[in-house]
Amino acid sequence: MYPIPKTPEVRVPRLVGLMAMDARASARARGLLLDAPDRPDFPLAVADFVVRQYPQPGAEVPRDSRVYVWFDFGADEGGGGVREPRVSGPPPGGLTRELDEPGDPYEASPV
Repeated sequence: MYPIPKTPEVRVPRLVGLMAMDARASARARGLLLDAPDRPDFPLAVADFVVRQYPQPGAEVPRDSRVYVWFDFGADEGGGGVREPRVSGPPPGGLTRELDEPGDPYEASPV
């Protein structure tokens, strides 16, 4: 178990960029509770990355306060999106048969 600070106020850590499990551990270490409004299965989330948080990092809040994190950008909030055209299906090409080297004494057996 993490040692929880004994002060009545704690500073909110920076959680943006952390995976869900690391964000939970970091908040717990400061004596804070974590909640994700966009993720009902938040206690089971492991490898999703935090993209936004409230209150902001460095804010002083009472111990046992709730910090909200989001894992997806909302509408009109940005996010990179796909910039290049995507082609459906496998890429062109594929497996090719290895050809004999010139002057090879053994021929490749036909398949």
